[in-house]
Amino acid sequence: MSAEQQRVLDAILSGPRGNLDGPFLAWIHSPGLADHAQELGAFCRYHTQMPLRLSELAILVTAAWWQSQAEWQIHEPIARQAGLSDEVIEALRQGQAPEISKEDERLVYRIGRTLYETRRVDEALYCEAREQFGESALVELVGIFGYYALVAMTLNVFEVRRETSQPLPFAEPG
Repeated sequence: MSAEQQRVLDAILSGPRGNLDGPFLAWIHSPGLADHAQELGAFCRYHTQMPLRLSELAILVTAAWWQSQAEWQIHEPIARQAGLSDEVIEALRQGQAPEISKEDERLVYRIGRTLYETRRVDEALYCEAREQFGESALVELVGIFGYYALVAMTLNVFEVRRETSQPLPFAEPG
């Protein structure tokens, strides 16, 4: 390990994550990327204005969209503990539109799906989200979607898996 890799590893291990799990297994090979990505990731995961339940919903929407095995495995239990219902979680995993009773969750889901499907958010949805969350929290929500898309792509390309006896959440492409 180079001195730069060791410096980044030490920063990751001493931070709130405390482990080299997920995309960091790949990113450590590029200390410059790892350094910046871990700072952005720490912000997106621990310091946004979005309640944990909503940020974890955004992460699961992303993990399901990208069918990112490790991202789902890491965040599904966190989302459940944060208060997302089993029904919403399972519908997302199966690629179905969940029946969501909470307006803020419905809005996060709609923003994520619309963003991924159309690469835009129309004016009506934007205004509704800005009204519900505020401008700065909406910016942070988009940041969560973007950061976790980067994570999902990294995990998929480098085939990062968690060691677990649980079956993979998504079928592997044949």
